[in-house]
Amino acid sequence: MVRRGKRYVDAAKQIDRAASYAPAEAIRLAKESAKAKFNETMELHIRTSADPRQADQLVRGVVVLPHGLGKPVKILVFATGEGARAAREAGADYVGDEDLAKQIEGGWLDFDVAVATPDMMNKIGRLGRILGRRGLMPNPRAGTVVQPQDLPRVIREAKLGRVEYRMDRTAIMHMPIGKAGFSQDQLLENFSLLVDTIARERPSGIKGQFIRSMYLTSTMGPSVKVNVEEALSKKVE
Repeated sequence: MVRRGKRYVDAAKQIDRAASYAPAEAIRLAKESAKAKFNETMELHIRTSADPRQADQLVRGVVVLPHGLGKPVKILVFATGEGARAAREAGADYVGDEDLAKQIEGGWLDFDVAVATPDMMNKIGRLGRILGRRGLMPNPRAGTVVQPQDLPRVIREAKLGRVEYRMDRTAIMHMPIGKAGFSQDQLLENFSLLVDTIARERPSGIKGQFIRSMYLTSTMGPSVKVNVEEALSKKVE
């Protein structure tokens, strides 16, 4: 049996586990339950009806949140020549090729986003076993394998609050939407844009309801069930 701390237990008492809340109320409850001594990350977890075993039902993409994620983002870029120069000028924290690959193989992972130019993929393919399971491997579908001229845009978006959403093996997506210290309105706008973007990615082969459930939680707090119908009605134009 899992033992919970006093802060968690007290926060959980304020949440009706049998109820599903409107997005604004769910965010309020999740914010209030963030009792840790650090600025907790607010997380959104969405369960879909997609089948991850079917290639045409895989849902994956990126979105730039209007209010960012509330934390500095360290960006690593695999590039040489003109691409390396563009990445450094755009503010990438680490730029290189084989040197960075060797550091990663040695256990170094002090970065949040990895980007690569297409010509680097054959050189860093061996890093998939390390970066893949951490969601850091550059991937064209995630918009992190780009031409040198697109590096400034991708780096800028990542610094602003670029969030990648993708299903895991159980058809669930786990994504940050900001920090507990954000205002209610900031979190609601980030939440709404993310939900709307994912809803628009509904695979054509899915019949019936695509998003089955969604929960909000802080890093150390209890989860709050969100009313899916109300969440989907709050479109961001």
